Amino acid sequence: MNTLVFDIETVPDVAFGRRLYDLGPLADAQVAKAMFARRRQDSGADFLPLEQQRVVAISCALRKGDSFTLWSIGEPGAAEGELIQRFFDGIARLTPDLVSWNGSGFDLPVLGYRGLLHGVQAARFWETGDGETEFRYNNYLQRYHWRHTDLMDVLSGFSARNRVSLANMARLLGLPGKLGFDGEQVWEAFQRGDLIGIRRYCETDVLNTYLIWLRFERLRGRLTAAAHDAEIERARAYLRGSSEPHHAQFLAAWTGAS
Repeated sequence: MNTLVFDIETVPDVAFGRRLYDLGPLADAQVAKAMFARRRQDSGADFLPLEQQRVVAISCALRKGDSFTLWSIGEPGAAEGELIQRFFDGIARLTPDLVSWNGSGFDLPVLGYRGLLHGVQAARFWETGDGETEFRYNNYLQRYHWRHTDLMDVLSGFSARNRVSLANMARLLGLPGKLGFDGEQVWEAFQRGDLIGIRRYCETDVLNTYLIWLRFERLRGRLTAAAHDAEIERARAYLRGSSEPHHAQFLAAWTGAS
């Protein structure tokens, strides 16, 4: 079985914000500031509505056969539509089980909205049984199916009041969690042109999510203790063999509690 763990990073869609609020020739930073201010006025929170989010990074970890790999889709600065199309093309090619943290509440709806904008095609993802009968009973769209496991949703018992942040759950389990970068800094990093930093941050979130998923598989009896430990060692070996500095940083921060 192929398992694909994924995460996205977003920034304000200032082009949409400029049209939505008739902001004319304001600079991007000022448009974003106005978008955040309007959101605070409407809801008391800074987090923008999903349709105002623009995807700038999609990172994935793939467990397939005897291998584990971690990467960010496309080149830094690739067009948003290209990133999203390549993500859904991967689903069409591999039909993996998807794993996320809050993917049902954020990542997948954003990818759907932005996919509509860019003319993306994602037939495999939207399959619910008309083309393949097995998807009628286990597809990517239904909340209680296993073809997509939103760990935050499942572990909370599908209750918003029970939800835990990825960072806190990772730290509870002895994992590194955030490494000097968090979601609130993505817009600032984007304005500096630090797409590499954003992608590295996204990959560490994917790593944390993957390792939590391994613990969950052990919890529900799909991995024995020995198999779980072997998967942990596989991930450690991948990080040890990588030349990426954020992989080395993650490995150094990993307490080894498992």
